[in-house]
Amino acid sequence: MLWLTCGRFFVDYLMTAIEERRLKGLLKTAVAEVLEERQDLLRDAIRESLEDVAMLRAIQIGEKSPLTSRNKVFRRLERAA
Repeated sequence: MLWLTCGRFFVDYLMTAIEERRLKGLLKTAVAEVLEERQDLLRDAIRESLEDVAMLRAIQIGEKSPLTSRNKVFRRLERAA
């Protein structure tokens, strides 16, 4: 009886491993197809990530710089316009 239980456990484990490998393969294929057919999605995701990195760097630089008055900021904006 113990042998049957161990054998059944092994079969269940083996089937799970096979299903997991098959699912992983199907997922890879689906992602590859989406990226091939919709390159714009990947391009947009990369662009947004780069914008986020640039914004983070700007914030970090701003945190280290001295404070400026509101009036000074608006005067400079008016000159730039």
